[in-house]
Amino acid sequence: MRLVCPCCATEFPLQAAISDVAARQAIARAFSLTPLGDVLLPYVGLFKPAKQALKMSALVRIIDELIVDIKAGQITRGGTIYPAPQEYWRSAIETMLAGRDKLSLPLKSHGYLYEIIAGFGNRAAAAQERKNEQGRKYGAVHTASDHVVGADNMMQKPVKKDRSTETRRISDVLNKITEKAQTNGN
Repeated sequence: MRLVCPCCATEFPLQAAISDVAARQAIARAFSLTPLGDVLLPYVGLFKPAKQALKMSALVRIIDELIVDIKAGQITRGGTIYPAPQEYWRSAIETMLAGRDKLSLPLKSHGYLYEIIAGFGNRAAAAQERKNEQGRKYGAVHTASDHVVGADNMMQKPVKKDRSTETRRISDVLNKITEKAQTNGN
């Protein structure tokens, strides 16, 4: 039995229509099993040409390019390696899908996605650097999670602060001076 395509009036066998629908359903089910599947499937749709279907070979290529970096949890952009946890992937893809009307479709590469992820990595690195700099400038930064609260003792235990070597030396010198003054005074 042969069917006629409602879009282009081309004839094709019924088996082709069934297997194509089945392939799409199988792919949708497979995507739904992954943590990013709900956003990956619409993202892949951004590569679909306006007046054509996305070829299975193109779909496989697009997914294969992403899988390596998603599994690695990092991307390389401009010779720099950026962290790329799944939260970054999800946020970056959602950003692209939300702004799809501003994109030049169909996409030809993952470049914009990777730029967004690199931006997340840059912001995280900058935040960490600010925290490190603040620690160097003002001493260790302590948060509520630094305090231990136990069931037996509901009071927060103070965090022991490391005294610098210079501070210890000054303290030792002052103690010696105090001891000498007390010895000489008695």
